[in-house]
Amino acid sequence: MRIYPARRPPDREGETIEAAVLELLLALHPTQLTLDELSREIGTTGDRLGDTEVTEPAVRHLVGAGLLHHHGPFLVPTRAALRCDQLLCG
Repeated sequence: MRIYPARRPPDREGETIEAAVLELLLALHPTQLTLDELSREIGTTGDRLGDTEVTEPAVRHLVGAGLLHHHGPFLVPTRAALRCDQLLCG
């Protein structure tokens, strides 16, 4: 019998950043942003959200979840993310 490790509690800060990234990219669609532009848009001076070291892992997780695509240097929401936004937010 294999014993699996206990699930870690959700990373609330990471989820908050992912939500902010996705919400902004959905709101600005079809405008495409680079990672640097995205970081500047969601952050303010002195705010950790404005740091690409913070936004980059969120982008990586959203790409892995199938919610964002890299289009060259640009980030765009996937069709699935756009459809979900349309259904939930009308």
